[in-house]
Formats: sequence, C-alpha cells, structure tokens
Amino acid sequence: MLQNPSSFRALLTGAIALLSVSLLPSALFAVDIQVVKTASDLEFWLVEDDTVPLVTMSFSFKGGSLLDPEGKEGLAELLSTTIDEGAGDMESQAFQQRLSELAIRMSFSSGKERFEGTLRSLSSNIEAAFGMLAIAISQPRFDEEPVNRMKTQLISGLRSRISDAGNIASKAWRTTAYAAHPYGRPGGGTLETMPKLQPDDLRALKEKIFTRDDLKISIVGAIDAQTASKLIDQAFASLPMDGPDMSVVPPSPIPGATVLVPLDVPQTIVRVGGNSIKIDDPDFLIAFVVNHVLGGGSFTSRLYDEVREKRGLVYSIYSYLSGYEESGFFMVGAGTRGARAIEVQKIVTEELARMAKNGPTATELRAAKDYLKGSYALRFDSSDKIAQQLVGLQVRGRGIDYINTRNERVEAVTIEDAKRVAGRIWANPLLTVLVGKVGSAAAEN
Repeated sequence: MLQNPSSFRALLTGAIALLSVSLLPSALFAVDIQVVKTASDLEFWLVEDDTVPLVTMSFSFKGGSLLDPEGKEGLAELLSTTIDEGAGDMESQAFQQRLSELAIRMSFSSGKERFEGTLRSLSSNIEAAFGMLAIAISQPRFDEEPVNRMKTQLISGLRSRISDAGNIASKAWRTTAYAAHPYGRPGGGTLETMPKLQPDDLRALKEKIFTRDDLKISIVGAIDAQTASKLIDQAFASLPMDGPDMSVVPPSPIPGATVLVPLDVPQTIVRVGGNSIKIDDPDFLIAFVVNHVLGGGSFTSRLYDEVREKRGLVYSIYSYLSGYEESGFFMVGAGTRGARAIEVQKIVTEELARMAKNGPTATELRAAKDYLKGSYALRFDSSDKIAQQLVGLQVRGRGIDYINTRNERVEAVTIEDAKRVAGRIWANPLLTVLVGKVGSAAAEN
C-alpha cells in the first residue's frame, strides 16, 4: 500500500540530503563495487548502501545525435524530452502524475555518441519505478500533443540562444573545426530542423538506440544484487541485442585559423582550441593533469595568473580536454572587452606555445597532483554522483579497480611524462573564434 504522496516526496528529499552527508569523501574508497550479471546476461555495477532507503540507477545506451538523420538534427534531443511523456496505456499527464505519486525521478539526456538516463526512487517503491521505466523505454507513446509541447520548448531555447555570444562562438568553432563531418552537426537541432520532426521519426530513432548493445548500467543504494538483477531484466532484457552502427570516418585535423564574428555585445567571447588526444589514449590522464596546470585549475592555473591576475583582462578563463570516439580536442575559453580581445588571444597563444615547448614546472606539477588527488573523492559524495561516475567508467572501458588506483596513477605522472604529452597536444595548430566587438587588428591576425 502506497504512503501519502506528499509525505513520500518529503521523505525522498530528506533521504537525498541524508545520503549526501552519509557518503562522505573519507569513506569513498571503502565502497564495495560488485560486477553482477543478470539471468539474461546483462552486466551491471552495484554499490549496496542501506544508509537511507534510496536507490539510484544510471544507464547509458550506444547512440546519440550522431544518429540524427540529415536534415533532422535535434531528433535525439527531442527523444530525450519525450520518452517520459506517456507510455503504454498512460497518456502524458497520467504518466507524470504516477511518477509524482510514487516520488520517482526519471530523466534522459542525449550526447553526441551516448544516450543516457537516470532513475531515482525510494527503495519501497523501486519495483514500481522499474515498471515505469520498462514501459517508458519499450512502449513510449509519442502522442502529438506532448511531442509538439516539447518541440515548442526546444525551439524557444534555440531562439533564445540565437544572439548568445557564447553559443555563437561554440557553434562557429565546431563547424569550422569539423566542417561537413558528422561531429560538426548541431546535436540540439536548429530552428529549421526542429519544427519538421514528427512522432514517427522518434519511433524510428528509439528502435535504433534502445538496445542491449554496449548498454552500461550502475545501481547505488538500498538494494541487493538479486533484486537489482531481477529489476534490470524487467527493464532491459527484452530490448534487441544489436545496436546501431556508430562508426564514422576520423575527421580531418582541426585547421589553424582565426574566425571573427561581429556582434554588438558588451563582452567579446574568445575560444582557442585544437587537436588533442582521445579519451582512450594511454596518455590521457597525463594530459588531464597538465591541463589542470594550464587552465583546468581555475584560480590556480597559468592562464588565470597570466590573463586575470597579472593583467586584469578577464573575469574568468579556463581550459579543458574533450572529444569523441574518433577525435579529441582541447579548448580555452574567456570573455573580455572588445578592445582587449586580441591581447587576450595573443597571451593565450603564447601560453599554449610555452606549455607545448617546456611543459609544467616541477612545482606546478606537484600542486596539480595534490589537488587532483585530494578532490577526486568529491565526485562520489552522493548516490547520484557515484552512479554517474560508475557508468562513465564503464563507457570509457575502465575496470572496477580504477577508483582505487586512479590517485596512484596521478601520483605516478613524472615531469618527463608531462613535458612529452604537453608537446603532443598544445603544439597543434590553433583555431580561434572571436565573437563580439573586435578592432580591425582581429582581421589582420
């Protein structure tokens, strides 16, 4: 018998808050990760924790916006917003009402190459939660009214970003970097493609994405392996075995160029990036450590020191490493007054060249390793974070021992490693995009 919905929601909120306190970073590496196989041979990672009566599951399908048909960009994004808008014999309002009554949180998101979901519930309602998930992914309705409603919301978001300098810069950098390659297509769709998407398009894409092929699953909370296995099979076992073909031809190298996009805004956006190594490269962790020195360390990075602290040219500046299955890239981002944009670009370019040539200093490397080791536990201080991290580790092909050995690997990075990998990445040609009010010097650069 179900409890009162409002009291259930209050209990769920309290449980989440309590779990955030109970899963303290100091206890992180004592967490026991089990690799379990269900009766239908689905594998999942499980962390049992009975501290509070809460269960969180994260899962990731092979598929994403790369599967959007040409001319129908944004379809995977629309799919992520409509999966829970009615399923089986429940229309949108009834389905959402049922989730609310049971205090179940269900969400989906689409990336370039993966389609992910999260399910959260009190353990007392976990069977009902998995039942709702099962019909959502196997029998979504895609009725006209909720599909149109979600399209309207997404189109509104696209319109609001038309004049956003940061969005314009990201789009200009992506399309210049990848040109006609699938990686250059807009995953969120466009104002031209989104209105054209129809329920039948969603049904076709759903059949491609929702398969058992390369499905990654993790569960954290008050649930045992036997119960979890049964519920996972209930949700996923009936899905087709074969997944979509996600293979693409590796893109051409990112070109060295400067792109100027005039825009009447008070702050000019600066983006500087180029080719990097892929996430599955053996040197990626070394690159991650070096990037912390460059611009990943926020208030302690070289870029922050040179551009913000010494010259006061920006409020914030950052760098990161990212990429796809067949391509990695690095990015530096900042915002500044139009009159100083070229100066910021020049300093960033010089700092990237200096990092490529000399790498970090021993002092910088020591500080980066200390910070990255000390802060790693913060990625696991709630059930939601743990579930997401465990799925991410599976997607990237890491073993269950990675959490325990990661800091040892960070500590093992030598100054020679750091210099070698810095040269592999930041010596590549730079693609710069400037969006805003920029002097004539930009065109000459």
